[in-house]
Amino acid sequence: MKYIAAREKRNLLTYLGEKEWLIMFLWFGLAFVGAITEISRGNINNFLIFKNVFFHLIHQQPLYIEYPQEYYDVNLYGPVFSVVIAPFAGLETRLGALLWALTGAGVLYYAIRQLPLNRIQQNIILLLCTQELMGASGWFQMNQFVGAFIILTFTSIVKGKDMWAAFFIVLGTLTKIYGIVGLAFFFFSSNPKRLIGGLFLWGGIMLALPMLISSPQYVINCYYEWYAALAHKNTLNEAVTTVFQDISAGGFIKRVFHIPWLSNTYVLIPAIIIFLAQYIMLRYRYNSRYRLYILCSVLMFPVLFSTSSESPTYIIAIPAICIWYVMQPSTRANNIFLFFAILLVSFSHSDVVTPWVRKNLAVPYALKALPCLVLWLMIAYEIFTRKFLVKPPKPEVAAPVLEPAA
Repeated sequence: MKYIAAREKRNLLTYLGEKEWLIMFLWFGLAFVGAITEISRGNINNFLIFKNVFFHLIHQQPLYIEYPQEYYDVNLYGPVFSVVIAPFAGLETRLGALLWALTGAGVLYYAIRQLPLNRIQQNIILLLCTQELMGASGWFQMNQFVGAFIILTFTSIVKGKDMWAAFFIVLGTLTKIYGIVGLAFFFFSSNPKRLIGGLFLWGGIMLALPMLISSPQYVINCYYEWYAALAHKNTLNEAVTTVFQDISAGGFIKRVFHIPWLSNTYVLIPAIIIFLAQYIMLRYRYNSRYRLYILCSVLMFPVLFSTSSESPTYIIAIPAICIWYVMQPSTRANNIFLFFAILLVSFSHSDVVTPWVRKNLAVPYALKALPCLVLWLMIAYEIFTRKFLVKPPKPEVAAPVLEPAA
């Protein structure tokens, strides 16, 4: 497989991308800062939910009800999540929260390193994602893992490791549903029968794992309750009861055009049609650029078209913006788009913008979704018009092309 060429010109990002120590320091250092800052403030409610999921499961208590004496809000992850969180649940709470956040950063780092891009391009992606990672780390959610699972599903399939791809699809689906989008890479598989077999195998294993520390009937009931909890959550999100929920394409449209009654179905159905139409070009499924375009589209899809999207959910989508960018020639238009995309996605909810902009524009109008929606539509257009086949001109100063990590 041929790997995407280096960027057209040597620019600041290329220069910074050559600094391996800087990438490692920023990636894990900012993840640490984001986590430790919220731990010092006592803002670890999400981790308290996760930690207690394990104990509630082993004591066979309901997983999807409120426990006001332990934490606020409710758990919305699948029963198998109790096994994922188990290594962190027995630790001292603050230490467990910190290690959970750093593990999420590590898994996403590993996933990006598996992309069929050269080392400099991988470093640029990591560099551009650091601000979003810092914010997501302070929420102690599972979004870093979900983004990594989707990327690893893609890289496993293109490397012919279908059993591993099936593992990541099942694990992502049975924890936060979003992982199911990994099925979009099915047609890239060189051995679809093995992939299907792997889905059944891993599905059975992950269904059984929580039963080993509880009981079969209890876990089966939990899945019914999980479905009901997700359906109830979706109803609440569509009501837009808070500006911090439904930061999606639908949420953006409803708030900007003042149509709060708009059902997400009216946004989701056209999105599914547009997404599926990209497979018209499936004859190019062995083209590396086409594959990466589909990866970008898939990474943004569950964030853009889910009513459950929040600010930290965008750690799943931001790598898509960066992957797309490193595939493009370094033109002024592309650089301007990247600047505003990173500004709106990674900084619009931070103190970098003024409080007035944050409180009156960025948050209430879900502007975080705007650049992702624009890019998602651009990618669809470039696939429909076969512009992905147009390769950038040969770079004037080529960055070294290294073999991707195994």
